Amino acid sequence: MLGYVLRRMAMMVPSLIGIVVVTFILTRVLPGDPALMITGEQALPEFVDKVREQYGFDQPLYIQFWEYIKQLARGDLGFAWHTGHSVASDFASRFPATVELTLASIFIALIIALPMGVLAASRKDSLFDHSTRLLSLLGSSMPIFWLGLLLITLFYSKLGWLPAPVGRISGDINPPTHVTGLYVVDSLLSWDMVALKDSLLHLLMPALCLSMGTMAVVTKMIRASMLEVVKQDFMRTAKAKGLSQGAVIYKHGLINSFIPTLTVLGLQFGYLLGGAVITETIFVWPGIGNYVTESILAADYAPIQAMTLISAVLYGIINLIVELLYGALDPRVRYE
Repeated sequence: MLGYVLRRMAMMVPSLIGIVVVTFILTRVLPGDPALMITGEQALPEFVDKVREQYGFDQPLYIQFWEYIKQLARGDLGFAWHTGHSVASDFASRFPATVELTLASIFIALIIALPMGVLAASRKDSLFDHSTRLLSLLGSSMPIFWLGLLLITLFYSKLGWLPAPVGRISGDINPPTHVTGLYVVDSLLSWDMVALKDSLLHLLMPALCLSMGTMAVVTKMIRASMLEVVKQDFMRTAKAKGLSQGAVIYKHGLINSFIPTLTVLGLQFGYLLGGAVITETIFVWPGIGNYVTESILAADYAPIQAMTLISAVLYGIINLIVELLYGALDPRVRYE
């Protein structure tokens, strides 16, 4: 097992090197002069040139790249001039918001997708089955930005059920005592019911928006896996023993059909964790995605490069964890 883990981690290294190179090149071809963005358009040319020299923007690309590699080797992700803080400190303060949004979207997707997929498989070719497949198709093809604006229009502007889609908590409510950085968890730990209710209301819309794609994928996977599982001998044996239909489906069928779905769920989790940029921007969610959007608009290289690299590392680690979980659940899997 340990040898397999080490080999898988070693296989990540070439990918990470390629990501570092490509990201560095792409950030340098972004439109806009970062030195001019720092100083302002009304700054004197001499001052702009001084700033460009200070940050090394006047150096050839290969020298800038070598300095960037040395910086990464020291564990330094760089300095975000548009916030005035190091990228590491910005990430530390914003990362819990992205994690909370990702976990909430996964939770919503699972509590809806699992029963829908199981019921669709148990009632194959019924009206419910056809409706579920249609909804899955719509969910997987629906643009996130359109869905986000639709949710804001409906639940905030028209019905007034949810608060303004700005931030993680209302401005007139104090955030809960910081423990984990996750407002819902911290509210429970400090027993702050006012902050808990408000943070949940702020979390609902962006989490629902972000969960739509995952919900569609998991529903289709559960349905397909269940259709395969119900044909297996152990399912017929369970029915022959006189177990109820619900016990056969949920106790025996769902557990076995969830194993292949776990891989897809892990991929989706890695995707959501690193790709919630659009959702966070629409709902002004103070997470990593919104931070990167601000960095792109400010032509700030360091946060963009750090976000891409960290997302790749997290994606690889999550995939490895999913593979290990898959092996733990399925005894037929052997790691050599």
